[in-house]
Amino acid sequence: MKEETWKDVGSKFAHLTSAHPCYSHEAHFKYARIHLPVAPKCNIQCGYCTRKIDKCEYRPGVAACILNAEDALKRVEEARKKYPLKVVGIAGPGEVLANEESFKTLKLVNEKYPELILCIATNGLLLADYIELLKKLNVKTVTVTVNAIDPEVGAKIYEWIDYNGKTLKGFEGAKLLIEKQLEGIKAASDAGMAVKVNTVLVPEINDGEVEKIAVEAKRRGAFIMNVIPLIPLYSFKNWRKPTCEELNKAREVAAKHLRVFKLCKQCRADAVGIPGKELATDSTYFHG
Repeated sequence: MKEETWKDVGSKFAHLTSAHPCYSHEAHFKYARIHLPVAPKCNIQCGYCTRKIDKCEYRPGVAACILNAEDALKRVEEARKKYPLKVVGIAGPGEVLANEESFKTLKLVNEKYPELILCIATNGLLLADYIELLKKLNVKTVTVTVNAIDPEVGAKIYEWIDYNGKTLKGFEGAKLLIEKQLEGIKAASDAGMAVKVNTVLVPEINDGEVEKIAVEAKRRGAFIMNVIPLIPLYSFKNWRKPTCEELNKAREVAAKHLRVFKLCKQCRADAVGIPGKELATDSTYFHG
């Protein structure tokens, strides 16, 4: 049987991704998405991540406030009046699947607006465990952040993981996380979800992992990859960002195996609007 190319796989999800501004370069400047900040808790600690309540800082892991499911639904209702809204996502500021409010929110949005694309961004640790529930809630697109395939490399990026009440560190923690991430990608793909893989490029740490991630993710059904630069924070606060040349090289390597998305804005956990056309007033419209 002929192996599917990334173009073949991508065509399967065209009905979803053509309207998703974080999966399609064309949709990026045309359609709006909203991130609902209902997930404050996280079950892993990445060395580059600092979660924060802040109205001004623009990066992942930041939101002006934490919403409950009912208030999140109201925010969707407001956004539909203001933007050509196609996608409702949950991307933190912690881990989506480690917060019960995420599931309540997805349920409310799906019941009231079944035409909208539901999306989650996850570290993947619990993805396989919750795949049946996510199917029931009509989640159609999933982004999994995978930063390594080699646990030795992962141990340099992930400080600890908490799984089933047990905290694992170092090689052991990274190994389990990577296994669960790959298992989750396959489970989501098998469930008919469009899967994107995000990789944070940490210079001199996981440069050599990008192609491995692309190969293993494609093997399990992912069809698109997003290589994004490190934002120096937390344990990596004094680490340098990748150069443009390093970032472009990593994307070229990934593109041998998967379609590569290059327009990522590394958005806040409460971002709203058309990503390529956001105004300074977009955030204040909702944050007050």
